[in-house]
Amino acid sequence: MLKYLGKRLLRSLLTLVVIVVIVFVLLRLMPIEGYFNNFDKLTEAQIENKLREMGLRDPLIVQIFDFFVDLFHGDLGVSNKIQVNVPITEILGPRLPVSAALGSCSIIFSLILGIPLGVFMAKYKGKFFDKFGTLFIVFIQAVPAAVYYIFIQHFGTLWTDASMIYNEDVSWYWWLLPIFSMSLGNIAYYGMWVRRYMVDEFNKDYVKLERAKGASENRIMFGHVFKNAFVPLAQYLPTSFLNTIIGSIYVEHLYSIKGMGGLLVDSIQRSDNTLVQAIVLLYATVGIIGLILGDLLMVVLDPRISLGRKAGDR
Repeated sequence: MLKYLGKRLLRSLLTLVVIVVIVFVLLRLMPIEGYFNNFDKLTEAQIENKLREMGLRDPLIVQIFDFFVDLFHGDLGVSNKIQVNVPITEILGPRLPVSAALGSCSIIFSLILGIPLGVFMAKYKGKFFDKFGTLFIVFIQAVPAAVYYIFIQHFGTLWTDASMIYNEDVSWYWWLLPIFSMSLGNIAYYGMWVRRYMVDEFNKDYVKLERAKGASENRIMFGHVFKNAFVPLAQYLPTSFLNTIIGSIYVEHLYSIKGMGGLLVDSIQRSDNTLVQAIVLLYATVGIIGLILGDLLMVVLDPRISLGRKAGDR
């Protein structure tokens, strides 16, 4: 187990390094205006001096090495457009809790609705509830999220009399629309896979044996089928944070929420390359950690799984 975890952490760290290097190189190919707040007012000599001061005239391999050295010391650089010369750590500090709270509430809301959706779809397979759930899942997966996000914002604000713009002083119910919007993708995701795994379990021999013994359908469903079907789903629960992150990028910008998602959109629009680089690094880290936690969660839920054992070993 520990051996596997060590290897997985090493591979994840290597993946993260590759992602950072690719983003770093791509940003270096962008116009140099992204590193200046008042580019049009500077002379060529001033621009050149600034570029040398920032190390952007050094060989690319030297720039990458310097970046990782600074990163190791907790230095992500400074913003060049959003908040000029302000350390990126100070910019991200107040925004991280907002996105974390929004994302956590979204995941919890998704689990509360998505898992029961899949359970009832499997229980009433082929009936009205199953068809209704399938229609919902197909709609969420087929329609671009930006479309129903806008509809939710428009009609939701009319029905709740809430403002479309984020306001920290507004009552807690204002969070319902952003959380609901971000949850829809994961609700459909959980519902689809819970149904699939439970239907597969219903067709196995041990279920037929339990029925032959006279066990009730509820005991079979919740005592055996759901428990076994939840194990493979558990692997994807941490990675569902990726869906939440993707949704938060648009939702936070749509509602002007002062979180990480809206900040990423603003930094891209204003070509704040250093800030873009830091946020992408943070998102990549969250995604990779989610993949590792997914494997570990499977082991916790099902002791029969041994991550450190090769196939065929006894």
